[in-house]
Amino acid sequence: MKDRDALRSNLLAWYDRQARDLAWRVGPAERRAGVCSDPYRVWLSEVMLQQTTVPHATPYFLSFTQRWPTVSDLAAVEDGDLMAAWAGLGYYARARNLLACARAVAAEHGGVFPNTEEGLRALPGVGAYTAAAVAAIAFDRPANVVDGNVERVAARLFAVETPLPDAKPELKALAGELATDERPGDWAQALMDLGATICKPKAPLCDRCPVSTWCDAYKTGAPETYPRKTKKADRPRRHGVAYVLTRGDEVALVRRPPKGLLGGMLGLPTSDWRASPYADAEAVAAAPVPAAWRDLGAVEHVFTHFSLTLRVFAAEGGEGDFVWTPRAGLSALPSVFLKAARAAERLL
Repeated sequence: MKDRDALRSNLLAWYDRQARDLAWRVGPAERRAGVCSDPYRVWLSEVMLQQTTVPHATPYFLSFTQRWPTVSDLAAVEDGDLMAAWAGLGYYARARNLLACARAVAAEHGGVFPNTEEGLRALPGVGAYTAAAVAAIAFDRPANVVDGNVERVAARLFAVETPLPDAKPELKALAGELATDERPGDWAQALMDLGATICKPKAPLCDRCPVSTWCDAYKTGAPETYPRKTKKADRPRRHGVAYVLTRGDEVALVRRPPKGLLGGMLGLPTSDWRASPYADAEAVAAAPVPAAWRDLGAVEHVFTHFSLTLRVFAAEGGEGDFVWTPRAGLSALPSVFLKAARAAERLL
């Protein structure tokens, strides 16, 4: 093991000076003054930050905490309102899990989050990482908090040759060797900040790094080549059709099924998404109602596991079981449907 005490001391001193000012964070000076983190804000930020950047998540966090300042407030929200507020953050299963967790905390724990990893892990939708992060940051419990930033830091500190994702257990174990019961919340956030601002993926700022003395990847002269990665398989492509049906200033939307991709969200009516493109006749036949459908071209969208080519067909009419929504309200749609709606707006 490296000189853990010296490495930790240097990193924590750097964090005391350079900690990022984040909307959900209680900084090191405030913590020393006795200010405690709000578990609700920590949990909410961690869920939002999964697969999302800080600049993108921050406006959502501020909006959520203004509208629903406590977990009990969030628990009382209607599903559709929550999904609309989440639109644009992606990975919509997280929004469903967010609501399930809030309701469990409100109903089963009196609106108070459990203060241990084990208790947090028992909540619906709370995985090992989120439980560790909330336990450490909100409750100062010793925990091994390992996100993508921490994996990268550990891979470089120890020059781990095993490629991701196979290296994940090894990286978690190595990060655990550095964790102690001293300032666990600050330590977790210091590692995250180091990865986000210094130990960057493509261009690490090693000359500014407080722990470069202990970094084996730095000693190789090529720290940017860590962590090693297995070549990703090509992302499969799917094809579908989105239907923009208008009635005056209103657009027809549908509520998607509660389970599955974009579950529970309002969206444009679509065909099934499949491996082969739709012929014109097939696209018209799959439309939600008979109408004089016009082909407006296609939009492209990339999901985590596949790319989507979505043809856009438009028509005018007022029949069918739809949620008729003013055009001005379409901004709350998931990104893929917003692209299709905007494409239609430009071409109609």
